[in-house]
Amino acid sequence: MSAPDVDTARSPLAARAALMREAVRQGLEPVPSPCVNVCRMSTATGLCEGCFRTIEEIRHWSRTPDAGRLALWDQVLARSAMAPAPQPG
Repeated sequence: MSAPDVDTARSPLAARAALMREAVRQGLEPVPSPCVNVCRMSTATGLCEGCFRTIEEIRHWSRTPDAGRLALWDQVLARSAMAPAPQPG
C-alpha cells in the first residue's frame, strides 16, 4: 500500500494509517477502519471530517473485503492530504 505524504503529528487519520500498515504487515485481519471518532459530515465535501469517507463508504465498510478496504485507505489518505489544516480554536 503506497500512501501520500501525510503529517502524522497533524493528522489522527495518518497516525491510524501507520498503525493499520503495521497490522497488515503482521498479517492481522481484518483491515481496521479509518475512523478516528470525529464523526461529523461536511456539507461542503460530503466527507466525514475525521476519516474522509463518504456516508456510503462508511455504511459498506463492514461488508468490504480487505483488498477494497486497503484501496479505500489509499483514497482517504489522498483526500486528507488535500484537506486544509485544521484551524485552532
